[in-house]
Amino acid sequence: MTKFSANLGFLWNDLPLPDAIRAAGAAGFDAVECHWPYAFDAAGVAESLGETGLQMLGINTVRGDVAAGENGLSALPGREEEARAAIDQAVAYGAAIDAGAIHVMAGFATGPEAEAVFVKALEYACAAAEPHGITILIEPLNPYDAPGYFLASTGQARSLIRKIGAPNLKLMFDCYHIQLIEGDLSHRLSSLLPLIGHVQFASVPDRGTPDRGEVNYHHIFEHLAALGYDAPLGAEYKSTAPTDSTLGWMKRFAG
Repeated sequence: MTKFSANLGFLWNDLPLPDAIRAAGAAGFDAVECHWPYAFDAAGVAESLGETGLQMLGINTVRGDVAAGENGLSALPGREEEARAAIDQAVAYGAAIDAGAIHVMAGFATGPEAEAVFVKALEYACAAAEPHGITILIEPLNPYDAPGYFLASTGQARSLIRKIGAPNLKLMFDCYHIQLIEGDLSHRLSSLLPLIGHVQFASVPDRGTPDRGEVNYHHIFEHLAALGYDAPLGAEYKSTAPTDSTLGWMKRFAG
């Protein structure tokens, strides 16, 4: 049976994080994940995870100056100290709530200097996360939602992962982003499977519930199962209705 994780950056995001975790548990999700949990006390989040029996699969490093439009720090030349502080913050918080992974956000940058900065940041993150059993994730973002984001393709991500060679550095394969960047999801999932640390999904092109749009998620989920991938898949979709009223897809796709 396919397992699902609720991304609480989008689902139940009108609730405080501990309450959103409880709502996800009540709705039947197998795990949770979120974007930036840092406004909430880690002890309270850990308590709600313990109550529900859910694991927090992953959190993100902070974006930087959100008012200025920043979306990550780790590939920005001249911002290395801030990027390391963001990684330290994420590792400490992740360890406190027993999170499985940290998505290290690259930010808007380009060129070889940005790549060198990103590589050093990822090496630092992998070393910091390893004692806690935390995986470091990198995620290509599509050019419609995040024009100019440093990490912009699975090929680029594959090259970075192989270059760094850390066993706890993996790819976040968001089907929504990858469909908009490259398409050909089935073949890409097959070829990238050894590098994948987490899979997310939403409809394309509107990033809504997965039972509409141009991607056949019934096929995608069956394909992942056939490949032997059995970790919870991250529901990271936007909704214009209360979350509980949008979950009909779960029964249809549970398999």
